[in-house]
Amino acid sequence: MNSEEEMAKTKTIWYCTECGADTPKWEGKCPACGAWNTLVEERVSTKSPTKDGAFSAVKSHPVKVSELEAADEQRIKMPSQELNRVLGGGLVAGSLVLIGGEPGIGKSTLVLQNILSIKSRKVLYVSGEESATQIKLRADRIGRMSDNVYIVCESSLEAIFGHIKELEPQLVIVDSVQTIASDAIESSAGSVSQVRECTARLLKYAKSSNVPVILIGHINKEGSIAGPKVLEHIVDAVLQFEGDHHYMYRILRSIKNRFGSTSELGIYEMCQRGLREVPNPSEMLLNHYDEDMSGVAVGIALEGIRPFLIEVQALVSSAAYGTPQRSVTGFDAKRMNMLLAVLEKRVGFKLGQKDVFLNIAGGLKVNDPSLDLAVICAILSSNVDMAIGSGICMAGEVGLSGEIRQITRVEQRIMEAEKLGMNTILVPKHNLKGINTERFNIKIIEVSKVEEAFRALFA
Repeated sequence: MNSEEEMAKTKTIWYCTECGADTPKWEGKCPACGAWNTLVEERVSTKSPTKDGAFSAVKSHPVKVSELEAADEQRIKMPSQELNRVLGGGLVAGSLVLIGGEPGIGKSTLVLQNILSIKSRKVLYVSGEESATQIKLRADRIGRMSDNVYIVCESSLEAIFGHIKELEPQLVIVDSVQTIASDAIESSAGSVSQVRECTARLLKYAKSSNVPVILIGHINKEGSIAGPKVLEHIVDAVLQFEGDHHYMYRILRSIKNRFGSTSELGIYEMCQRGLREVPNPSEMLLNHYDEDMSGVAVGIALEGIRPFLIEVQALVSSAAYGTPQRSVTGFDAKRMNMLLAVLEKRVGFKLGQKDVFLNIAGGLKVNDPSLDLAVICAILSSNVDMAIGSGICMAGEVGLSGEIRQITRVEQRIMEAEKLGMNTILVPKHNLKGINTERFNIKIIEVSKVEEAFRALFA
C-alpha cells in the first residue's frame, strides 16, 4: 500500500470540545456554538467502522403512535436506596447511564460496592484505568465479595465487545469512558471523536440487547463532563457525584434523566469501608450549639421532593480595607446581593459599607429560593448581633418589595421541622390553605413581609 492510499484513508478534522461539531479547517471561533478556542485537531479514518457482530442495529419500520403499547419501563433495583432515588426508582433495562465526578471523589467506589451486592445478575466491570489487583484491593476494603462480578482490564472497544459476546452479562460497567478507544478511529483515547464514537456504539449495544450500561466519566476544571457536550445528549441519564474533599459527605445529583426526575438528590458519607448512605441529611447538616449565636439561621430547603434543614451562617462586619467584600459559599452570589438591596431599601439597614460573608454549612450548594428568608434573617442577626432563638426555623422566598412569597410543599417542610425537634417555624402567609395545622405540635407563624419576620424573631 503506497502513501497516497494511506493518506486517502485518513483525514484531518477539527472538533469543537464544547458542542462536538466538526469543521475541515481551524477557526478561532466554533461556527456551530460560537465558543472561542475550543477546536482541536484529530486524524480520522475514512474506513467504514467494523460491525459489532450480534449487536448491530436491527432494521426498523415506522409504527403509528396509536398502535404502540405503553408498558412501564423494566427497572433493576440497585442495592443503594439513594442511587435508586436519583435514578427515578432503579436502573432501567437497556439504558445508558453516565456517572461523572472529580478524580478521587468516589465514583468507582460507589459503583463497585453496588455491583458487588447484586446477587442475581452477571456483571462485567471493564476497567481502563486500574489493574485487576487494585480493584480487588478496593473490594477487600469495602468488605464485599461476589461470584457474579467479572473484571476485565481493557481499553479497546472491539475487545470489550468480544468479552461481552463471550460472557453475555446482564449489566456492563465501563470505567472510564475517556480511556476507551475504537480501532476504527485513528486518534488517541479521550479525544472528542473517540469518546463520541465509543459512547454511540455502547448505546447501540444497550438498546439492541436490553442490557443496561453504566459509564464512569471524569469532569474538567469547569465542572462539566470531560469530552464533547454531545456525550451528555447521547446517554439516557447523567448523574454527577460531587463533594468537597475537606468534607466526608458526597452528593449524587441527577443532571439529566429520561426515565425520572432531575431534581432528586442522594447523600453519602465517605467512610473507611466505602460509602455509607445518609437517610436523614438534616441531622448531619445541623450543629447543636451550647449557646445561641448571632448570624445563624435554620432554613428548610427542598431537593426534589425531599425537604431537609440547612444551617445558614452569616458574618457582617465593618469594611476593613475600604472596599466592602461580598463572599458567598453554597448560595447564589447575585441572589445574596439582591437580598442585601432589599434589606437596605425596604427595611432601612445600611450594609453598603460593610463586609458580608455567607456560608451554607456542610459544603452544600443550594438553589431553592425558599432559603431566602433564612439568608436574610442570618445577615440581619449578625448585623444587629442578636441571636435567633434555638428551635426556630423558616422557609420563604423574598421578593424585591420585601414580601414573603409562597413556596411549594410547605406541609412536608413543617413535618420535617417537627420531626427534628424544632418548636417554631416561619412560613409565608396564605401558604397553609387547605392544610390541617391542628395535627402539628410545632408553632407555626405566618409572615407576609420581611419586617414581620424580624419582629417575630427579635421583638
